[in-house]
Amino acid sequence: MAGPHTLAETERQVESKLGKLPLDYSAMAVASNLFRAATAVRNHFERTVLAQNNLSWTAFVVLWVTWIWEPIETRQIALEGGFSKATLTGVLSTLEVRGWLARERSEIDGRLVVVRLTPAGRSLMADLFPAFNLQEQHIAGPVDPARRDELAEMLRLITAGVERTG
Repeated sequence: MAGPHTLAETERQVESKLGKLPLDYSAMAVASNLFRAATAVRNHFERTVLAQNNLSWTAFVVLWVTWIWEPIETRQIALEGGFSKATLTGVLSTLEVRGWLARERSEIDGRLVVVRLTPAGRSLMADLFPAFNLQEQHIAGPVDPARRDELAEMLRLITAGVERTG
């Protein structure tokens, strides 16, 4: 639960308070439920599989993006992860101290910083990601397996539409 009220209680209260306004309630339900689901999923991952390695969601995203795209420039990590360069700097420092990644100057442009996982970081991700995927399966569990691709596509459409319009 995201707050002290259930989803059904919140939806009833919204209808009670706003029911007379000319609003698109189905659009409101999509946006609010998407936000609530994203928050619940992130919190679930942080409480379960990420807590076992003392990782925040942001730290995991940095490791994931680096693992998939390495070597990768810091500005690309920030873009892929959707967070500020200032946030990224702190997270990179923490992960570097833990021995999971290394930063170096770009050979192409010395003003840029490139990030790579260390062998320990690659080992962490190879061990962590199967456990992460088990939690992804748990999260997707309530959705009929035959409809998961459809749901994923709907979420892609929402993401693309927001990214396109800013």
